[in-house]
Amino acid sequence: MKSPATSPSAAANNIRAAALMVASQAAFAVNDALVKLSSGSIETAQIMALRGVMTTTLLVALALWFGALLPIRHAFHPAVMCRALADIATTIAYISALRHMPLANTTAIFQALPLTITLLAAIFLREQVGWRRWCAIATGFLGVLVIVRPDSEGFNIYAVWVVLSVLAAAVRDLVTRAMPSSIPSLHVACITAGAVCLTGFAWLPVAGWQPMTGSLWAMLAVAAVAVGVGYVLIVLAVRMGDMSFVAPFRYTVLLSAFVLGIVIFAEIPQPSALLGSAIVVASGAYMIRRETRRGIKTAAEAEVP
Repeated sequence: MKSPATSPSAAANNIRAAALMVASQAAFAVNDALVKLSSGSIETAQIMALRGVMTTTLLVALALWFGALLPIRHAFHPAVMCRALADIATTIAYISALRHMPLANTTAIFQALPLTITLLAAIFLREQVGWRRWCAIATGFLGVLVIVRPDSEGFNIYAVWVVLSVLAAAVRDLVTRAMPSSIPSLHVACITAGAVCLTGFAWLPVAGWQPMTGSLWAMLAVAAVAVGVGYVLIVLAVRMGDMSFVAPFRYTVLLSAFVLGIVIFAEIPQPSALLGSAIVVASGAYMIRRETRRGIKTAAEAEVP
């Protein structure tokens, strides 16, 4: 008799989940491309404010549909507030870098996030990290350096902004672990999106308001929908398939970013960016594989009387 993991229905679910994950990453890449395109005309604060209104509205509608919207008092839970602050920092740093750097480079550096989460968890949460995973972390950050090229004339401060956005996102995801399971993910997403939106409006008097054209409204609207669609698809993918099979497909965002960078911005990837991206992806995929094996081993040991 076949095990569930190898049954035809499980294999079919994994394939569908992988397709959903690829689609979600393409949606996130579309969002990044449109934000980068609009950042040539308006400031980061204006993007955060206007896209935030649309994204928050969409997420609130989804939360209401799924019955995941809780009373507003849950927004003041310390973990939820810390996560919102970390996401605000992530958004500011990432968008600020995105407007000045090639789309593919920015996306590739951000793929060091899983490695950074493991690093911070080992340092601050005292999680056990074996020598293999330490090697994967070091190799992944080497890949980031290959992309950034700190000794080249092409290096600029905005590469540092991407790295800071990765650090803030890692803090955000680690804080998420501390949240009570009773607070739905969609509710947290609504709070976070609303906080980013309000920050954009608060920053507007300093950054200044630029006139909005029809094309800018359209780009931000599509970007907001892309974020919402990406969020829904990634949740569906994780719930449908095996994590060990589905998770590596997150890295297909790089392929979408490369294609969009070439088509929209005429950005031809440099060999160093391609090499660095390959190193980061290989390190991250190995990390995911190790984490999955450790999880299976731990679960098996827990079942032994």
